[in-house]
Amino acid sequence: MPPTLNPHGGPRGPRHTGGIKHLSKEGRQTIIRLLRMVFSNYKWSLLAVLACTFITPVATLSSTLFTKTLIDDYIIPLTLADTPDYTPLAVAIGKLAIILLAGAICAYLQSRLMINVSQGTLLCLRRDTFSHMQQLPISYFDQHSHGDLMSVYTNDIDTLRQMISSLPGIFSSLITIVITFTSMIVLSWPLTLLTVIMSIIMIVTTRKLGNISANHFRQQQQSLGEMNGFVEEMLTGQKVVKTFCHEDEAIMEFTKLNERLRNNACNANRVANIVMPINGNLSNLIYVMAAVFGAMLALNFTQGFPLFTLHASLTIGTLVSFLTLIKNFTRPVSEISNQINSVINAVAGADRVFKLLDAKAETDDIDADIQLVNAEIVAGKLMETLRKTNLWAWKDSNGNLTQQRGEVDFFNVNFGYPPSPSSQQQTSKQVLFDITLDTEAGQKIALVGGTGAGKTTIINLINRFYDIQSGTIQYDGLPIRRIRKTDLRRSLGIVLQETHLFTGTVMENIRYGRLDATDKECVEAAKLVNADDFIRRLSNGYQTVLTGDGGNLSQGERQLLAIARAAVANPPALILDEATSSIDTRTERMVQQGMDSIMQGRSTFVIAHRLSTIRNSDIIIVMDHGRIIERGTHDQLIALGGKYYELYTGNQIN
Repeated sequence: MPPTLNPHGGPRGPRHTGGIKHLSKEGRQTIIRLLRMVFSNYKWSLLAVLACTFITPVATLSSTLFTKTLIDDYIIPLTLADTPDYTPLAVAIGKLAIILLAGAICAYLQSRLMINVSQGTLLCLRRDTFSHMQQLPISYFDQHSHGDLMSVYTNDIDTLRQMISSLPGIFSSLITIVITFTSMIVLSWPLTLLTVIMSIIMIVTTRKLGNISANHFRQQQQSLGEMNGFVEEMLTGQKVVKTFCHEDEAIMEFTKLNERLRNNACNANRVANIVMPINGNLSNLIYVMAAVFGAMLALNFTQGFPLFTLHASLTIGTLVSFLTLIKNFTRPVSEISNQINSVINAVAGADRVFKLLDAKAETDDIDADIQLVNAEIVAGKLMETLRKTNLWAWKDSNGNLTQQRGEVDFFNVNFGYPPSPSSQQQTSKQVLFDITLDTEAGQKIALVGGTGAGKTTIINLINRFYDIQSGTIQYDGLPIRRIRKTDLRRSLGIVLQETHLFTGTVMENIRYGRLDATDKECVEAAKLVNADDFIRRLSNGYQTVLTGDGGNLSQGERQLLAIARAAVANPPALILDEATSSIDTRTERMVQQGMDSIMQGRSTFVIAHRLSTIRNSDIIIVMDHGRIIERGTHDQLIALGGKYYELYTGNQIN
């Protein structure tokens, strides 16, 4: 069964379960951080929303309290009058209509403003998350599933929209509760006392249900990330799955992950969905009890109870208004309880988003002051120039120039990859041991050895995708830590074994090596690596649109485009990681001629399993289990009769 790519490596949700009050400290900090971010970007919009949110419940309450006035001051007197005058009633209703119209306008404005706030916040989050992701080190992506990271952009960020959209509702509900409770006390404190007791029961019930559902929501987000990671892995490896007939195993694994997601989602939503019905029934129970008890007060059935002797009898209008207020009081309590589930779900998503945003970005060392500049020799002296030349120099903060030659030296370097976040391993596993390597400008250095020998690791260290644990790496006699990473990598053109092409034309994919390259330069680079012939045979030549990572090209053609991309970059030094592994022998000879032209005057590091391609290398480094065991030219190593001889000839040495 194909293994999933580190399914547990993604960011996590809240550690503890429970409602808002029982969120972990990190969960509460996540909510505060999200609110601060929203307020900082949309301060004036939120202030307008808050104003509208205050006016809307006040308008609703005015209509409720008007019921008492309508019955007691207008309807009953008008029914008893011989010649009723409806003018005061019409004036009162007109005033109420104006208040309700203002409330409706505010409700509309609140809805429109919150759409802008919520979608604008998601826009900023996605932009900031993607921008920050570009600054993360390669090690982060080695340790986290790509599908799980994609889930952050889609599912997790979308949960924040639900929370942001619910904020005005929560605030409106709180305002409604406060002003309604005050009005209820003014109308009848005995009925208010009964309502409070029943509301406490409702709140306690909601909190207990929230405690149960919170953990399920966190597990739901985690399961969703795991499933996305598996689907992404199966899509990229579909040919391998079909080649080895692993369709059934893949389906079984997906079914297991899908079932886990379904169970977690069902558990979370089952508990969350019963909150509303329970609160609705409790609200109805409060209404019935208040109606019965209010009728007793209105009909003076409680005169024999000393507790109610100080309470005046209820009027019919007061009782009707109070019963309406009960709905206004219990409804926001129920709404807040329901919105808590959205908040809990959003916290799980926000926590994953913020953990990605908080991941440490790749930065230069404090003393990294050296940058790569174009140079020229004037009167025998190396000088910086703004025009493009085929000569580069390293420039430090004092303006001193050192010619870029491509000499990379290792001195007693030891290295181990850091453990994965999901790994039980606490310390890194050492993969390179006491590596010492001297090179000279313009040399072609080949790294050979079995799988896991450490060849690619050395390339990663030269690019500073990872930093060494001990020892020193120097580039042209300068400590590599003093060179800015962007300038270091700009000086190193690299062709990887795994070719990746982007959606766009062939010309755009070649130009990716240097964005300011002209069409003519791109064509010249393609000719140099003998890619021009097959490109011109495509339907639209250099303007042929590639999709699906160049799925309409052969593997060899894709590799040729990657080599052309490196050629147009015209870098001071080259790294070729199995660059011709996907090209047939005849094409390889043609490409090798172009590669030799590119490598003229440039230091080149080559990783190759096809040893015939590196016979003309100046130095061949033979590695085994993280150590350099042999070094020399092809003829020297063959004469030595050691590991290289065994690899080259296929004859086992006794």
